[in-house]
This record gives sequence, C-alpha cells and structure tokens, in this order.
Amino acid sequence: MPRRSADSRLFSPHRIRGLELPNRVVVPPMAQYSAIDGIANAHHLVHYGKFAMGGAGTVFLEATGVTRAGRITNGCLGLWSDAHRDAMRPIVDFLKANGTIPAIQLGHGGRKASMQRPWHGNGPLTDTDLARGDECWPIIAPSALPLDDGWLEPRAMDARDLQETGDAFADAARRAVEAGFEIVEIHMAHGYLLQTFLSPLSNRRSDAYGGDRDGRMRFPLEVAARVRAAIPDAMPLFVRISSIDGIDGGWTLDDSVVLARELKARGVDVIDCSSGGNSPKGATNTNLRRGPGFQVPFADRIRNEADIQTMAVGLIRDAGHAEEILRAGQADLIAVGRQHLFDPFWTLHQAHDEDRDPDFTEWPQAYGWWLEKWDKGIKASR
Repeated sequence: MPRRSADSRLFSPHRIRGLELPNRVVVPPMAQYSAIDGIANAHHLVHYGKFAMGGAGTVFLEATGVTRAGRITNGCLGLWSDAHRDAMRPIVDFLKANGTIPAIQLGHGGRKASMQRPWHGNGPLTDTDLARGDECWPIIAPSALPLDDGWLEPRAMDARDLQETGDAFADAARRAVEAGFEIVEIHMAHGYLLQTFLSPLSNRRSDAYGGDRDGRMRFPLEVAARVRAAIPDAMPLFVRISSIDGIDGGWTLDDSVVLARELKARGVDVIDCSSGGNSPKGATNTNLRRGPGFQVPFADRIRNEADIQTMAVGLIRDAGHAEEILRAGQADLIAVGRQHLFDPFWTLHQAHDEDRDPDFTEWPQAYGWWLEKWDKGIKASR
C-alpha cells in the first residue's frame, strides 16, 4: 500500500466501525457478466486480484444476486448457496493476502433482471440470446410496470415475495461473512429492485410499501435492518443509492438526504452516492452532464446534511482531485472505477507520481525489486 503520509487523506488509513481501511481508494462494483450460474471463476480471481496488487485499499465484488432470479444477466455473480460462497473464498483470501479489504455488493435486479449482457445489447433478451444459451426467467418488482416497451413485465411483489426477498438478502449477507468479506454493500441504485421501491416512477403500490415517501422507503429500510442484523457489529455496512433519478417526477436529492438519515438509524455506515438508472438507457444516469466528479455534490450534501459518511464516485481520475474532495469534507472515501480498468495499478502509480513511494517499496515484492532497478536505469540514462 502507499505510505501512510500524514499530509495525505487519500493515502492515509481510515476507520469505519471496527475496520481500518489502509487508504481511502475504493474499487467500486463493476459487473463482469462472466459467471456461470452465478459461480465465480478464474476470471474473477484475476480481475479483482490485480486491483489488490495495484494498491487499492478496498475492492468490491460486483453486484451479486441474492437469488437466482435476482441476477441482472445470466453472467452475474450470485450468493444464494454455499457453493457460491465457497467459490468466492479464493478471491477473498487473495485480496487479504495483498493488504486489501475485500467487500461485496448484494443486490436484486427487479424489473431489470433477466436482461442481456451489455455487449450483446444491454436490453431485453432476444431469440439470439436464447440460442446462445441464455435463459429467460420471470421477474418481480414493486409494481407490474415494465422498464419500457418490449421489456419483460414484472409481477408485482406480494407479502410472500417481500418476506422471501428480505430473507435472501440476510442469508447472502451471512454467507458473505462466512466467505471472509469485511464490508457488505446493499444495492439500492440504478433501477434495480430496491431503488424501484424508492422511486415514484416505478412504485405505484397502494399498500404500506407504496404511496408516500415513507411507504416507498419501507421495504428498502427493512432490508437494511435485516442485513445489519445478519453481520457482525464491527463490520461496516454500505448502501449504494441513486441520489437522483434525473427524470421529472422521480426521486430527488432531498429524498436521498431523508433516506440516508433513516439508513443511518438502522446501522448503515456509508452512503455510496451514484445516480440514475431507472430508465432503459443504461445502468446509470445518462441525463446528467458528465465531467470530473460530476456526482460529488450528491456525496457532499448527503454527508453534511444527513451526518453520515459518504463515498464519492464519477470520473475522479487523479489523486489530486480525490485529495481536494476529501479535504473539502465532501466525502470520506473515493471510488475509482473505470480508471482502474484502464490502469489496475492506479493507486500505486498515483503514489509514485506524487513521490510518496519513489523506490517502489510498496509494490508487490515480486514487482517492486524489478521496477526499482528499472527506474534507476532510466534515470541513469538521462
């Protein structure tokens, strides 16, 4: 890990409950769509392992289905059985062996379950997908509203569905603990099941789980309480939210501040502040003008008005920008996603570029001794 420098927030440790993160760099969940029947494989071990070798303090496994029918695509990870848990243990062990905190995001696709992998279209499954071997399954949601024309129509959840889905989140959280994960995050964003309960665009229920904001928050808050009860007291619990729908008549930032307060009251420690997704146009908001740190204002307001730790995410590409966000009190953690896909060693590269680790002493030993000699040779030739 980069040196624990007193003058750097990004590269200094950070404590949440009983857990000390080695730095504030987080690799957020980024779906790989590469599992078979939800089981992790060598792709996942290599994919997540390289971020740990690259110095990230915390690495999240992608959105992981708490039920088989809760997967977003046929290629999504799952944690609905002990076999799924056991397949994740080598990944967890490797992350820990490289000084990184292993974390996992638990979710349910809701009305966006049983859809195409993004490179096949990112829409409803077609005959071509079925011929390729994908399976289409019935889906559930708060209301019987398809995402758009041509998409599967979900069945509105009844009392049994609510109970079984809450049980599934709690069971998956317990398996995550058994697998050795040290942080659990609940996915309440991007138009998936729990976010569709929150948004008036997708929740048209007239019972206790719909109607006004309190009713629409009821089931997601129940899930948060169930997961909190299923994991150790010292274990941090994160929740990823869509801070805004970004669509007229949808969920707003004012709503998110209220939700964050209620989540904190139920033992949630960090709000992971994303946005959008409650439309067929992609996993995240396409209506916002995107630029460096475009979602930071969400993390800032929720942190300071709800008095809860937040994680900023969205085109934060260099350590200087991340440091500014932390020092301004806009967030407590920095999620660096696609930049890590471009450069899995982003954290160590940023530390080296800032002269915090000029001799590569914080790199994996099998790399560092090569790079130290390489660097000296380059400098000597100048």
